[in-house]
Amino acid sequence: MGPFLAFLVLVCIPAFLLVLFFSTFYTVGQQTVAVIERFGKFVRVTGAGLHFRIPFVERIAGRVSLRIQQLDVRAETKTKDNVFVHVIVSIQYFVLPEKVYDAFYRLVDPREQINSYVFDVIRARVPRITLDNLFENKDEIAQAVKDELNETMVTFGFEIINSLVTDLEPDPKVKAAMNEINAAERLKVAATEKGEADKIMKVKSAEAEAESKALQGKGIADQRMAIIMGLRESVDEFQKSIKGSSAQDVMNLVLLTQYFDTLKDIGQNASSNTILIPHGPGAVNDLASQLRDAMITANEINGN
Repeated sequence: MGPFLAFLVLVCIPAFLLVLFFSTFYTVGQQTVAVIERFGKFVRVTGAGLHFRIPFVERIAGRVSLRIQQLDVRAETKTKDNVFVHVIVSIQYFVLPEKVYDAFYRLVDPREQINSYVFDVIRARVPRITLDNLFENKDEIAQAVKDELNETMVTFGFEIINSLVTDLEPDPKVKAAMNEINAAERLKVAATEKGEADKIMKVKSAEAEAESKALQGKGIADQRMAIIMGLRESVDEFQKSIKGSSAQDVMNLVLLTQYFDTLKDIGQNASSNTILIPHGPGAVNDLASQLRDAMITANEINGN
């Protein structure tokens, strides 16, 4: 028995001391607190660092993180226009250091409790709003969730930092219908803009054509005026050179010359169409008579 007892002393006592040491000292991480109980009763809260406890009498009931945490809640509800939609809300919260006792002991599952409160607020607010207005008012919904949730959870030791409506997911068929409506509206705007552009192009084209014709008419008028001035100078020069000739003789000569020049141009142009015109001296006399009658008529009108 002697050697066996000696073995037990040499093995058990160091082991016991080792267990006693680790049961006496403990450490707590940064931004974390430890809840200490003595025989099942809350004693104190210890912060980060190395701490002492009474072995086999006090124990660490749990550790509570003081960091900011995020909980994503997905709630399904119905809008005012009877469209079912999933509202995804992100809740950012943390435990108040001075209320660790309430946060640890008063709620069995804090995240589940927060989830229930968010569901309650969402299902009370969203049914009052149509689907189109829901997208516009999501910030107001997020603020309402934060206000009502913070008012309740602060009594349990939780501070709500922010509440964000991160997404709204209507039924896929409703989403497809909304996309079709949006596409139709855009096509309507595009068609209107295209019609206005075509209208502007036609107006500008008409204005350009009118201006072109006006300039063309002015050019023709200027051309005719130049011809008249040239004929008048030719008649004056001819009368000065040939004594006894009258203006009528000169005009007949000019017309006959132009008549043959015209025939020459028609004959030289291979791509010209066939033109049937009176030919012979009588035709020139008729043309001269018509011009003379027109000039006499014009002089009488100007005289009156």
